[in-house]
Amino acid sequence: MTAAFDMERVREIARSAGDEPVTMVNMLRFRDRASYDPGCDATPCSGRDAYFERYASVSTPLVMAAGASIFWLGSVVGHVVSPAEERWDDILLVQYPNFGAVQRLFENPAYQAVVFHRSAALQDSRLIAARSIPIPAY
Repeated sequence: MTAAFDMERVREIARSAGDEPVTMVNMLRFRDRASYDPGCDATPCSGRDAYFERYASVSTPLVMAAGASIFWLGSVVGHVVSPAEERWDDILLVQYPNFGAVQRLFENPAYQAVVFHRSAALQDSRLIAARSIPIPAY
C-alpha cells in the first residue's frame, strides 16, 4: 500500500518544482472495509466512507485554503492499458498554485490529524505531481 507520504521526497519535489501551478493526480483503490490500527476508536465503515466522510470532509477545506481547486473526480469504468493486477476505483485531480502549497498542506497539523483516515481507507494509491504543458498543434 502506498498511502503514506515520504516528506523527504515531498521536500525534494518542492525544491525542484518551482513556482508554477501543479496538478496532483490521485489514483485511489479503496479497501472493502477501512483498516484502522488496533486501539483506534473509529467506527467500522467502508474504505470509500472513510475516505470521503472522514478524510476528505476535513481535508477538502484545508486544500481549498491552500489555494487549490478540486476540478475533477471520477469513478473508473475500465482499465484499458494497465497491468492486470492494477485496479483503481476513483481518480481525483486537484490543482495547486505551486508544489510548495502541497508541502504546506502535508505539514499542516490539522491535515496530519486526519490523514490516518486516508491510510485506513485505501488499499492502494498513487499521488503524482504534474505540470501543465502546451498541447502540440498538428
